[in-house]
Amino acid sequence: MFKLMRIKNLNNPNKFKNFNFKKKFIWIFILCVCNQFIKCEQIQTEDKNFETPNILYIMSDDHAKNAISIYGSRLAEISPTPNIDRIGNEGIIFNHVFATNSICTPSRASILTGQYGHINGVNTLRDDFNNNSNHLGKILQKSGYNTAIIGKWHLHTEPTGFDYYNVLPGQGKYFNPMLKEKGEPWKYHNKGGKRYEGYVSDVITDESIKWLENRDKSKPFFLMSHHKAPHGLWEYAKRHENLFEEVDIPLPNSLYENKKHGPLKGEKYGSSISDRNPKRSMLNQVSRKNWPTGAIDTFGLTKKGKIYAAYQKYLKDYLRTAASIDENVGRLLDYLDKNNLSDNTMVIYTSDQGQFLGEHDYFDKRWMYEESISMPLLIRYPKKIKPKQVNNDIILNIDFAPTFLELAKQTIPLEMQGKSFLSNMQSNTPKDWRKSMYYRYWMHMASHYNPAHYGIRTKEYKLIFFYGLPLNQKGAVNTPTDPYWEFYDLKNDPNENNNLYFNDNYKNLIKKLKNELNLKKEKLLDTDEKYPELEKLKEKHWN
Repeated sequence: MFKLMRIKNLNNPNKFKNFNFKKKFIWIFILCVCNQFIKCEQIQTEDKNFETPNILYIMSDDHAKNAISIYGSRLAEISPTPNIDRIGNEGIIFNHVFATNSICTPSRASILTGQYGHINGVNTLRDDFNNNSNHLGKILQKSGYNTAIIGKWHLHTEPTGFDYYNVLPGQGKYFNPMLKEKGEPWKYHNKGGKRYEGYVSDVITDESIKWLENRDKSKPFFLMSHHKAPHGLWEYAKRHENLFEEVDIPLPNSLYENKKHGPLKGEKYGSSISDRNPKRSMLNQVSRKNWPTGAIDTFGLTKKGKIYAAYQKYLKDYLRTAASIDENVGRLLDYLDKNNLSDNTMVIYTSDQGQFLGEHDYFDKRWMYEESISMPLLIRYPKKIKPKQVNNDIILNIDFAPTFLELAKQTIPLEMQGKSFLSNMQSNTPKDWRKSMYYRYWMHMASHYNPAHYGIRTKEYKLIFFYGLPLNQKGAVNTPTDPYWEFYDLKNDPNENNNLYFNDNYKNLIKKLKNELNLKKEKLLDTDEKYPELEKLKEKHWN
């Protein structure tokens, strides 16, 4: 009725003949509000039959794509992950998903806020997450979702936007972990908690299933079930202690580094498998008598033999630890099946970033190299995603929040820098989808000795500027390192073995990428003018 009146009156100018401008404005405003009210009622009517989907977000810590068998790496046959693979086989596998800063706390903040660290305030492991900020959990909670986070939080401040939480203090323990439950006084970051008997992956899943059982079943749910595993130190469950006992783990081609990758003077850069970096060496660590899973004896071995032994120890401990995740993913999938929740639940499996498994003589992450920035991402949602789909679009961790909000039919805040990839997973990639991504690591030369750097990655190429300055970031070491560039042709060198920055054949392409990198930084509001020392350095080393 209101809508018909509005149309009739607006088509009859005599109705407004004796109105002054102010009265006209008020009248038009009232009519517009009425019209919007009618539109809202129409939308609600249209959506009456829409069943709001549940969202089960399972995330591990440092779980490399190469350690998930559906991705077909050298480890796929030796260390299968059938339950995690099931999500991809019954849904979609994403091949090019990247962390915008490959380190735990910043990545987790970006996943929640849909923003880069320079916007949400979390650039390093030492930065506290502003729990007053708007984020995915809060928006879903306000929209009527029953929300919970269980397991690893690692954002320092008390979780907000969750009806329930039960989270590890700091990194947490592998055996008999402490968990901090909502309702108890919050103690900062790595303090507080109640002891739970058992192995951490099992405990987190027990608590996740308990919450699913006791939740408000009149509402859709959003559950973030976050594992500690397989973050170092790699302490596996007792049931896995003999796993891989008689197996030789295959080597990456770049374990014995060929020196055409990385900084020319990089002996002490990055965490090494060998003793190349004496301060952060897997060989030195696993040779210690107090190593939690038992030390190795390298007496009498050649240099190459020692590296091989350290690699075998690291990979076996890592894969044993990861085995518990696959088992517990299976438990959650079984719970959904038994309770008729599978069809209307989007299940996501991912990790907060990648992890080196010996490639380039590295362990840990942080670098802008593929093994570090690549996140596994498998999604199943039978109502929207056909089985056995594969996607090769460039997806970022800042895209997760917008995607889940669109799935839940919620407005995506303008301050989110990510984009929803809901249509991408339905084989309908938007024409304006990104062709490149921007990465930045801020925590200069912290405990793992990685220089601060940023760069750009396209589908075919990667350009990285190691500027090597602390820029007053929390946890960064105040001593600068020499700046340098790296460029990789990912088409012909997907494993990034050859730095071609000084190859004249790529000179013009590198120049274009530098321009694109500057434009990307401007668009993302991460320009360098606020850091005079970096601007001065760029004047000398950019061209």
